[in-house]
This record gives sequence, C-alpha cells and structure tokens, in this order.
Amino acid sequence: MDTTTLEALAASWDDIRENHQTFGNSDYDQVVRDCAARLAADPGGETAHIWTLGLAITAPYVAWLPGDGVRDSAVAALEAADGALRDRPCDHSSHPYRDHDDQDDIHLSGLLSRLAGETAGWDEEQPREAWLCPRNTAGFARIALDIIEPGSVTDVPPRIPVDDRGTIATLSALLHGYPRPGTDINEEISWQARSLADAEPADRAGRFQVVRAVSWYAVSGMVRTKSVLDELAGAVEKALPYFEEATCTHERHPVLPGTGPDAAELGVILSSPGGRGVYERIRTESGRGAPLEKVICPVLMAEASQAVLDRLRERREELFGHRDTSHCDAEYLRADGRLEIEKITDRIEYSGRNEEFADDLGLWAARRYEQAGERERAVLLLTVYQTMKISYPSPPLPVVRGALAMLRAVTAAPLPDACAHEDAHPTLRYAKFRRGMPHFYAPEEFPPPDEECRSAQAWTCPRFAAAVAEECIGGLDGLYEDEGENEEE
Repeated sequence: MDTTTLEALAASWDDIRENHQTFGNSDYDQVVRDCAARLAADPGGETAHIWTLGLAITAPYVAWLPGDGVRDSAVAALEAADGALRDRPCDHSSHPYRDHDDQDDIHLSGLLSRLAGETAGWDEEQPREAWLCPRNTAGFARIALDIIEPGSVTDVPPRIPVDDRGTIATLSALLHGYPRPGTDINEEISWQARSLADAEPADRAGRFQVVRAVSWYAVSGMVRTKSVLDELAGAVEKALPYFEEATCTHERHPVLPGTGPDAAELGVILSSPGGRGVYERIRTESGRGAPLEKVICPVLMAEASQAVLDRLRERREELFGHRDTSHCDAEYLRADGRLEIEKITDRIEYSGRNEEFADDLGLWAARRYEQAGERERAVLLLTVYQTMKISYPSPPLPVVRGALAMLRAVTAAPLPDACAHEDAHPTLRYAKFRRGMPHFYAPEEFPPPDEECRSAQAWTCPRFAAAVAEECIGGLDGLYEDEGENEEE
C-alpha cells in the first residue's frame, strides 16, 4: 500500500476517533466495515497491523453507537487477528501495546505511514520492528476489543470506558452550570441514581460518589421534579446497608472531593474495573492521591452516604413538602399585629443577601393576604411579587403553589374601567420603593420620601394590583407543570 493511500485512510480513521460521539453515521459505518472486512480477510497477514490499528483508532465510535452490524463485524475481525497473531514467536522483550493508554490514541494515525517504510523517520521509544511484531498487533487487537467491550479481554493497559468518558464530560458541563445542548437534566441525574441502585458490589462505591456529586445540584433547587430527588434518596437508601455492614482497619480516610465536577469525575472513574486501574496507575506514577482501597472504603462510604441521605430528605421536604411559615410571625409582625414594614421593605430589596429570606417571606405574605386589610394587602402583594424575583434559583413548589393561589385571586377580582387616582403607580425599585412603601403603610412613622411620593390610592389601586399579579404569575406559571403527582398543601 502506497504512503498516500495509507495517509488518507489514517486521516479518515482519525476523523472518526475525534468525532466518535455520533450515532449511526452511515459514512463512518462504511469506513469501519471496510476496515474490518480487510482484517477479517487475512487476520494473520502482512498488512494485519494496518487494519488492526485502524479498528483501534475507530473503536471509540464502534463502542458509542454505530449502525447495525458494525460492532459485530469489528469484534469478529479483531478476535480473529488476536487468535492468529498472539502466539507468534518473537525475540522482543516488550511491545508498545503494553504501555499504550487512551492518551496515546491520538498518535496512532500519524504512526501508520511511518511504519510503512524503513526510510521514514522514526523517533518512537521502541523500534519499528517491535511495532510491526505480530504479538504487538495482537495486543492492539485486544486494546480495540477492550474499548468496544470494556473488560472483555486481559493483558492490556486499563482505560476508562468510552461511555464513562462521555458521562464525565456531560456531568462536568451540567455541574458547572452549563449543560450540554440536548442534555435532559432530570434524566441524567435519575440515571445516576439507577446506576447506583443496580451497581455491582465492586462498582458501588464509585456509583455512590457520582450520586453524591449530582445530589448537591439536585438539592440546590435547580431540579424542579420531586421524583428525581426520590430516586436519589431511594438509591442511597438501598446502598447504605451494604456500606454499614462493613468494617476496616484504616486509621483515617481521605477527604472526598468537595466540588460537584471533581466528585463526579472521581466517582465515574471508580465505577469500572478499567477506571479503577487507571486511578491506581496515575496514583503510582504521580505519587499523589490516596490508595484505591481507602477511596472506596465502605466505612467511608457509609459515613458519606448517611450525610447525603440526610440532606436529600431535608431538602426534599423543603422543596416539595409542606413549608411551615409560622416562625415568620415573630419576625415580620409587631406586638400589636401590624407589619414590621421597615424590615419587610429591607428584605424585599433586590439583593443577593435577601435570597435566604425570599421563599419563607413570600409564602408567609401569600398566606396572610386573604385576612389582611387594604393597606396591608397592598404591601403583602408587593412582598410576594418582589420575593418571587429574588428567590434563587427559583422558588420551591410549596412557595409557588401558595403564591399562585393568592395571585390568581387578585387577578380574578373585578376591575374598574379606569384608575381612581391622578398620580402614577408606584415605582417598585430603588430608593423610590425603599422609602415609598414604609410611608404608604405607616405615614405617621415614616416621612414622605424626597424621590417620589405616591398617593395611598395609587398603592391600593386594583388595576395596579392586577398588573403586578399578572406579571408575577407569568414568571411562576409552568415552573412545576409536571408535578401533578406531588402532594398538595
């Protein structure tokens, strides 16, 4: 085979390697089928190394999701090459495949043309003859088989399965707050829960550590589907007894990663034999990191599992269960039953410091609205309006339900054809609001603001109230549209 043809083949194979996260690409399928057919036709021949390396280069695509029959043809050809070549006699003390890992895959396509002729430049650690040795070709056939079907062969360097590398990338993007386009966040997190629930004993510690990572995201309020938290809690509940039954002799355990992306990556790596082999190889070579047995110690996992389970249960109740706001009476009401208007106004100012108060304050205001007087109602409506904007990342389900019930009652009230006041409606931000609302509610205590002083009629205007309520409803409606199965308050 001439060098030009070989370089063109290598380029086409490398394109498949770089873009392997493609489903059923017909052009890629044909290239892999042709390569497998060439190898199957003469698995022990002089050009077997070319087609074997071609399948090793394209193996990530074959492992991902190729078209019908592609995987079977590639596996059959590789098994034939391994069987024909692995016992051939040779004088080499070692072969390149024994040190080849996934970081080296990128160099294989450029190596092919230099293997073709003795006049080509050569700067590899091992001689060309060792690369061309039948036993080395058999070794690369097994590497390709291990990529396509992780754990199906032995005597090859460990590597993280292709699917797991994809999972690491997907979870990294998700947990950094920038999910990949097309990522179904709920399904991705639920899948991690199911993977833990169904994990083999050796993989359980790694799968739990992935769930530990995604649970932080789930309880943050970014997930608005209760069943996702139910699945996470259920998976940890199922795994916990296996960890609690174990003992160890470790004097101390390592500190697990404290950020979602790092914790997820470590967990995925520890979730397969190949990944655990990679972890140990890197630890040995670098001299950094805790021994594998300590990182997956069931005693450490039991402690971490209980912490995760407690947090999931606590936040599941806060996000989807009944929310008690009775404590807000002492905080936002005076002894005479009037509103602590200055504190409320301060707490509903647009500021990150007010995120911690927004949900309880907003729900408390919504629940109090019906029995309040006219002035208080105006304040409570604006409190709901402001807190729903401050809540981050979004108000929990019981808060949304309580707020929407109150807001829809406001919009359902009959409206006059025109406003009864001559001045404009209040401005709902800046100093105009911070000073204006206390003066409206308690003019005897708070002087009129210099910036803007609206009439009481403007603050209590039904048309103003309806406009505020409608805008707020627009921001809340549909947040939990798939939550019909959850308990009502």
